[in-house]
Amino acid sequence: MVFSSNIFIYLFLPLFLAAYYLTPGRWKNITIVLGSYVFYAWWRVDFLILLIVFTLWNYLIAIVIDKAATQRRRNLFLGVGVVINVLTLLYFKYMNFFVENWNLLAKQVAGTDPFVTHIILPIGISFFVFQAISYLVDVWRRDVEATTSLVDLAAFKAIFPQLIAGPVLRYKDLKDQFRGRVHTVDKFAEGVRRFIYGLATKILLADSVAPIADQLFGSPSPSLTQSWLGAVAYSLQLFFDFSGYSSMAIGLALMMGFVFIENFDNPYASRSITEFWRRWHISLSTWLRDYVYIPLGGNRKGEAKTYRNLILTMLIGGFWHGANWTFLLWGGLHGGVMALERRFNLAAKAQGTALKLLAWVATILIVLAGWVLFRAANLGEALTVYAGMLGFHGLAPADGWSVSLTQVTFLAIALTVVGLGVRQAWTGRGYVPARGSRLELFVLPLLLILSLTRLSASSFSPFLYFQF
Repeated sequence: MVFSSNIFIYLFLPLFLAAYYLTPGRWKNITIVLGSYVFYAWWRVDFLILLIVFTLWNYLIAIVIDKAATQRRRNLFLGVGVVINVLTLLYFKYMNFFVENWNLLAKQVAGTDPFVTHIILPIGISFFVFQAISYLVDVWRRDVEATTSLVDLAAFKAIFPQLIAGPVLRYKDLKDQFRGRVHTVDKFAEGVRRFIYGLATKILLADSVAPIADQLFGSPSPSLTQSWLGAVAYSLQLFFDFSGYSSMAIGLALMMGFVFIENFDNPYASRSITEFWRRWHISLSTWLRDYVYIPLGGNRKGEAKTYRNLILTMLIGGFWHGANWTFLLWGGLHGGVMALERRFNLAAKAQGTALKLLAWVATILIVLAGWVLFRAANLGEALTVYAGMLGFHGLAPADGWSVSLTQVTFLAIALTVVGLGVRQAWTGRGYVPARGSRLELFVLPLLLILSLTRLSASSFSPFLYFQF
């Protein structure tokens, strides 16, 4: 079940909210657990069992860490807890990758494929494993006490707005909200508002430009025009798809009285890759900073090790997205550029309008090049697109390539929205209608009607980040 589906909007959500608000006081967390388990089990019941076992394991090991009498024991139990969590992720998400590459090597040497495996990836496992690791580390650091309420932890692990694709939440930030939160009409109305904007962003913008990107990555020899147009379309699709999901998640949480972290802040306004990661998928980038980069030593052990730590952190962040060499290269690209930006202090040197504009253009080009790796099924497909972007397959569109007027129109609208976001980031002037204004009272119902009409035609619109 996904947010952008008829069954969620017309059946699950109203039934859940009715049950939630009819449930008294502290019992609401049980309603969250049960409702979220139904939401997750809609895909596969067997992986719901994995989620439950995973929750029980982290609940118990966190208590053991918290109660340990010595620091040595705390360290030992933390190591056990983190290793089990990481091994779970490695098995379900990366075992196919490891086996396929081992078979490739074995075939070159012995001419045989020694192993056969096909492990199904549980939806959302990357998110709830990172979530669990941060909980154990925070308990070990004494930033938060291990909760003795299994219901609270189960609700935190499973709360459905973030269960499938984040944001990557931390228990220490939400523990007080699970113990008690304020429900108001204003908060609920703000949640509805955020949900509608997120739904419209996903359905009207991301889904409308997706066919242009799909044609590019399905073409054997894309032309220069097709390659650049498709790369731009995918950059817009990914941004509006994931930011739309995040906005919907934040809105759903508000309807339940929770306040989640913001996950996007006009990332395409960035003038460096370092700034880009302060604006893109904020919950993940801050997680990587706090639980990978800083434990590696951060910038405390000299310049050379700082560059190493940046690159290693981004390699891990890239591989977290998927079991493919393309994701490793994508992470390495971003980590390498971030190291260069730090080495030459490029952000400080980009002063003045002309240099700032040049820095922005360079950043956007690097991001675009990275998204090609991110989207490509393999390195060969990525190289084919890069060749097209350099004009090696000709300038004119290839035979059979077609873009409809509707797709071009929505591509222009999406670019305009991004442009307005860049303007907002650079000048501080917003572009979304003022909350509660007459214009918004007209815009919100219109966006909702258009989105639901478009959704009814397809009935289902999956999110890109579900695959991670």
